[in-house]
Amino acid sequence: MKLGRLNHIGVATPSIADAIVHYREVMGATVIGDPFDLPAQGVKVCFVDTPNTQIELIEPLGPASPIHGFLAKNPAGGQHHLCYEVPDIHEAKAWFEAKGAKVLGEPRIGAHGTPIFFVHPKDMGGVLTEIMETPKGAHDGL
Repeated sequence: MKLGRLNHIGVATPSIADAIVHYREVMGATVIGDPFDLPAQGVKVCFVDTPNTQIELIEPLGPASPIHGFLAKNPAGGQHHLCYEVPDIHEAKAWFEAKGAKVLGEPRIGAHGTPIFFVHPKDMGGVLTEIMETPKGAHDGL
């Protein structure tokens, strides 16, 4: 397996609405998607486009959300994870497991509509890492 393209940086926030204002007014973001719920993952997400990647704003949908615990420790929010693309999610999962890394759950559909999984921070230099199958047709012509 080979390190793929950085797809996005996940940023937990107590309020996507407030975070959008910050990215628009302070950071000068001009392309910001509409927020949408991912009930299966217990979060609401919104993508902010930058010239070379995206910022995924993540807000908990309730106290059972995995983001809720992160925000309890970091009330203002902050960087939650990095997400890298791979051509084949099942091959990548097998590769990480063969290396002894703790994969957190089975592949599931993520915010981009493609399979994802997470690798525990203790096995990734302290960084929660999302592995995402590259969306079909993504980056054509790049």
